[in-house]
Amino acid sequence: MKALVFNPFSGAAGDMILGCALDLGADRKAVKELIEASVPVSVDIREVVKNGIKAMDVRINVPEKEHVRTYPELVDLVKAAKLPGRVEVSALDIFLKMAEAEASVHGQPDFETLHFHEVGQSDALADIIGSSAAIHALKCDSVYCTPINVGSGTIECAHGTLPVPAPATLELLRKGKLYFRGGSENKELLTPTGASILAHFARPVETFPQGRVLSIGYGAGDADLAGPNVLQGVLSELDSCLIPDIIEVLETNADDVSGEVLGNLFEELLSMGARDVVIIPATMKKGRPAHIIKVISKPEDSAKLARKIITETGSLGVRVIPTRHRLMAARKIERIKLEVEGQIYDTAVKIARDSEGILLNISAEFEDCKIIAKTSGVPLKEIIRRAEEAARKLFS
Repeated sequence: MKALVFNPFSGAAGDMILGCALDLGADRKAVKELIEASVPVSVDIREVVKNGIKAMDVRINVPEKEHVRTYPELVDLVKAAKLPGRVEVSALDIFLKMAEAEASVHGQPDFETLHFHEVGQSDALADIIGSSAAIHALKCDSVYCTPINVGSGTIECAHGTLPVPAPATLELLRKGKLYFRGGSENKELLTPTGASILAHFARPVETFPQGRVLSIGYGAGDADLAGPNVLQGVLSELDSCLIPDIIEVLETNADDVSGEVLGNLFEELLSMGARDVVIIPATMKKGRPAHIIKVISKPEDSAKLARKIITETGSLGVRVIPTRHRLMAARKIERIKLEVEGQIYDTAVKIARDSEGILLNISAEFEDCKIIAKTSGVPLKEIIRRAEEAARKLFS
């Protein structure tokens, strides 16, 4: 599986993302022509050296000062550009993410009157269209982003003096579930344009997914910093065709808790978003019977799930075991028709495939099979076997 990993150790802006994708191999001439045909700008692309690192520098030249555009005006400009289908979809979604972030920050739900200041200018429009075209041109199966250095301090903008990251940028990070950290540089290193592009394309990872490096690219930023102001991008062939997923494992020991309480806790945790729950019988000191409760959780759900465990069991603490990532199959639920004893039943089956679509496993839905077995009088294990056999014929 071919993956693109952005590593924003020095932040990210629209022109840095565009330069990085071009340095990784996207067709410079084609992307430049697309931008200049879509937006009233000229584009200069050149190689520069930033603190010892060769990087691609993209300059968007805007001929004159522009008026502040509204969100509907930007949508109309993108649609009027007649972009390739996937590029248009990406550009429109990126601007929608910006609009949602601005509306949330300003308490202005009406997008029709929402004004974009810095991010509504032609250079930002060019960055978004160009980045979308260049990333799609790399033809990756997936895109990831490691924690972003957002910088620190304050910035001056159309709304006055604001903290770093700016409120709209912070909202984009939240909605994209992207990891970030503050930096030592007293400067804004992540722009709203950069945040919105990454929020659209990338899934967050804490570290590089394991794989073999195919190529490395760097997009140059404008600022002169103590370190190289570049965005690093890596094209990798991942070690497997399984899908990386970031999780945490919650664990605690519980004694003096009844089976009824544990059974209820099991159901409550799953309903609250736990990926899996296991309760294991154990023996504690002085021979006391107990249970080990283990929960697989997304990092953003860990706190609420831990609180639920504590309030329901009386435990004084929950261990959080960070797991950098797990590898999993892509899962999809399909419904099939199953004939049993002359009667047609509808049942669900879970289809597991790798990222290239190769079938890994098929499993029948237990609850559906249980109902069919009870209705037909055929043993449950036979119903499960037949359902999986029928599904394999349909989906192999």
